[in-house]
Amino acid sequence: MKLTSSQEEYLKTIYLLEKNNQKVRVTDIAMKLEITKPSVNKAINMLKDMKLINYKAYGNITLTKEGEAYAIEIIKKQDILKMFLVEILNIDKQQAEEEAIAMKHAISEQTVKKLNQYIGQIMNLGDLECGYDENNEKCRKCVQRAAKNKMKMEE
Repeated sequence: MKLTSSQEEYLKTIYLLEKNNQKVRVTDIAMKLEITKPSVNKAINMLKDMKLINYKAYGNITLTKEGEAYAIEIIKKQDILKMFLVEILNIDKQQAEEEAIAMKHAISEQTVKKLNQYIGQIMNLGDLECGYDENNEKCRKCVQRAAKNKMKMEE
């Protein structure tokens, strides 16, 4: 199933709000995305029809397992793009964040996978000798630290 960039942003926002131990409501999403509640309601109903969220009018919004999987992939894609921009191309973090958000909607899963492999080769992730798992947030933080240290040593 192909999601629009807007639908991806909704899923990502719901996921992040849930992870911050918040009960997610239409108002929370509207505030976070700085859009109107009617816009959120329309999108939420579409995501519900797609079976990506659970929602009853005026109730809490939760992701289904499939919705959560999509949200994690969206975040992972953005993280990989940002890491490439910051760690490989030395783009300012704020600019890289903004560009990664925009780029993640236009790039295929296959390209992201190859980009992630490229980052791994450039940064010699095999040198970490720790069983690096690209799906683990802790590992991604470790890679970012390792990349910064390697770049400092090269300067």
